[in-house]
Amino acid sequence: MKTASCLCGKVSIEVTDFQSEVGACHCSMCRKWGSGPLLTVEVGTIANIRIHSEHLISRYQSSEWAERGFCSNCGANLFYHLLPTDAYSIPIDLFDDSEEALLTTEVYYDQKPAYYDFANETKKLSEAEIMQMVQEKYFHETDE
Repeated sequence: MKTASCLCGKVSIEVTDFQSEVGACHCSMCRKWGSGPLLTVEVGTIANIRIHSEHLISRYQSSEWAERGFCSNCGANLFYHLLPTDAYSIPIDLFDDSEEALLTTEVYYDQKPAYYDFANETKKLSEAEIMQMVQEKYFHETDE
């Protein structure tokens, strides 16, 4: 079990299935939301997490398939929630203990500004690749 908390400490999230692979999102929304790339770990569905002080969480639906949560007291980013699968990604630096974490994937890499680069060898996916994956995985209409 790992625990994440916001800047003021009023909201905490307990995670039962912590994954140490970190993903970086370079999309314009994530960079605007957090003043830089969003670095998260996937923690699975709500069944794998326990949120304390849910009443202090504000949610913003940023697309037809996702919402972003933040602490309404201190403003800290708390999660990215993928609605079709109920999957949550939590910023890695909200966890007190993240020593085993490793940056493995960068998404919306084609939107990454030129003023920064990560040194790690990572899998890099463009916006087109991400949108194709989302379309195929979550919005694919089946023939009846």
